[in-house]
Amino acid sequence: MDVDLIALSLLRIGFDTRAPRLFRETLWSAAVSGHADSGELLHALAEILQIGPADRPTRVAHARKNAALAADVARSSGFGFLSVLDPAYPHELRHIPDPPLGLWVRGSLSVLETRPAVAIVGSRNATPGGIVMARSLARGLADEGFVVTSGLARGIDEAAHRGALDATAPTIAVLGSGVDHIYPREHVPLARSIAVNGAVVAELPPGSRPLPGHFPLRNRIISGLSRAVVVVEASDKSGSLITAKAALDQGRDVLAVPGPVVSGCHQGCHALIKDGARLVETVKDVLDQLGWRPKSPQAGAADEAQKARARGQLWAMMRAREPVGLDELSTRSGRDAPELLAELSRLELAGHVTRVPGGRFVKVD
Repeated sequence: MDVDLIALSLLRIGFDTRAPRLFRETLWSAAVSGHADSGELLHALAEILQIGPADRPTRVAHARKNAALAADVARSSGFGFLSVLDPAYPHELRHIPDPPLGLWVRGSLSVLETRPAVAIVGSRNATPGGIVMARSLARGLADEGFVVTSGLARGIDEAAHRGALDATAPTIAVLGSGVDHIYPREHVPLARSIAVNGAVVAELPPGSRPLPGHFPLRNRIISGLSRAVVVVEASDKSGSLITAKAALDQGRDVLAVPGPVVSGCHQGCHALIKDGARLVETVKDVLDQLGWRPKSPQAGAADEAQKARARGQLWAMMRAREPVGLDELSTRSGRDAPELLAELSRLELAGHVTRVPGGRFVKVD
């Protein structure tokens, strides 16, 4: 690992306010010419960041020292490092207004560049219906050849990663910490599974803690790696709206899943739709927005028709104004609860059933 390139990324972590266009142009011309000298670039960045001549040697030396420590941790742990000058650096990310100058990677480096990606983000305190929707969308996109990108948080992010893993497909988790500090801690096994075929990545070096200010920075990477961002269940103050804004600034497509208006869980999604985001009910909506032809349209249509028939049968089985729980519906139909929950969530999104306290559902006649 080139310590100067790592120091370069450590000296400038953050949005573009500290790395104006001049430095980006210096980087790009160096990368294109193939004559990049990381030591010279390091001092150029220190100058452009307006670090005074008296402080510059100390700051650069400090960055190099921390870079050497981070490189040692990475080598001993098997983490990779991609600088923006590396040909393997993700193409989509390289051309956002404020790309990270380096990415730490746990898992596959190639998955960052070899397949198109779609981000799925949303609430940490997601409802069961939102979780089912995110997992279903992720699996469908993975089946179509997309890498699903998200932030490894609880709720929608976790469901998105698990949906891709359901399809035995790679997924990318972008952290607001170092790649050796998985947050939340209960997602350590999930991160391990993701790293087998996919990647866990971070702009922050190994050893960095998951501090609140780190997450807005990581959100621009989630959208920057992706061709589109799908927001599933977001309140009006949801952090996933930061990802949506970053996506718009980067020229990415933004899509949103609608939901019931009573709880307020979907206010952020509805605001996005009002502002022009595409409404998403199925994977096909995402594929249409991207101009992506499904691998097997006939098989997809048949699958959707079968699911629609199953939802119709479930709805007919319920009695108007009579709350019913999953266990009772499972007994009546002889079907598994997770499958029923997925269909009930779709019926709820369509306004055919409503959820009541106690985890029960009521048919809207």
